[in-house]
Amino acid sequence: MPSLKSYVVSYVLRYSRKKAFSSPENLQRWIAYARKTETHQPPASLRSQLDIKTRTVGGFPAYEIAPKPGERKRILYLHGGAYVFQITSYHWRLIADMADRLGFGFTVPIYPIAPEYDFHAMFGMVGDVYRQMLDETDAQDIVFMGDSAGGNMAVVLTMMAAQEGLPLPLRHVLISPGLDVSLTNPEIFEAERNDPWLGIAGGLEAIRLYSAGIDPSDWRISPIYGDLSVLPKTLLLTGSRDMLTPDNLVFAQKARAAGVEVEVVYEEGMFHAWPLIDMPEARRARDSIVAFLTSETERYQAKAGELLLQRPDRDLAARDIAAPLR
Repeated sequence: MPSLKSYVVSYVLRYSRKKAFSSPENLQRWIAYARKTETHQPPASLRSQLDIKTRTVGGFPAYEIAPKPGERKRILYLHGGAYVFQITSYHWRLIADMADRLGFGFTVPIYPIAPEYDFHAMFGMVGDVYRQMLDETDAQDIVFMGDSAGGNMAVVLTMMAAQEGLPLPLRHVLISPGLDVSLTNPEIFEAERNDPWLGIAGGLEAIRLYSAGIDPSDWRISPIYGDLSVLPKTLLLTGSRDMLTPDNLVFAQKARAAGVEVEVVYEEGMFHAWPLIDMPEARRARDSIVAFLTSETERYQAKAGELLLQRPDRDLAARDIAAPLR
């Protein structure tokens, strides 16, 4: 049964944020207001907890959270916001929690958003960020994580990297991703009525502002129509009260048919991007993310420990087992 706090959050969303997505005009008003109030800066409290530095990529900031000593893995985190809203304190708190629990480094690009910029500028920047990461880190130590629009961007970025012949990330973590905006699935219309946050009219306006005239059924906008076989092992988190869930479940089926290993966390009663909110269901979701991203490491470490007990050339055994993780 959903928690009391989730009901409260759903109620607040329905009578606040849902209005932003109820019409193109409302979305435009929310964007105009957001530009006066939003900031991409991490909350001051997080700066005291984490080693955070900033660099500039293509004229836009990218934050770097240093990994814990001895850790090589890095996460490229692509924030949501319907391509038109900036990163929020909720994103930063999720990132900080994951950085603390996993020990991985995080790269958080503050990519250009619409309507001031479009698809080409967004992926120009995040593509450059990924190339710079590859200069410093092996692709098998890189994870793409994104929520909502950022989940879409993670999948599209991997597909673009495959076309370019770049090494691909080890894993994906997709939180309530938007993977199909073509409106070809009739189930989303019923799902919209149960969604306390998202709406089709405002969502289509966001896509119009961002997509640079690219057709909604093009894989660059709706990656569900792309070559899913290039994707890495994926954790997909989606809730029963999220308008995007019907398409997310179709995506999982298609990706599996293409040979991709996909784990789905389907949370009954949950709305869009619920893992960002501090409540019991979010804590369960975050536990799933940690388990997904540490299971392979733990398996190899356990195997290495077994071999160290069995073989006299212990240092060599440890190197042999650890090699796939580098």
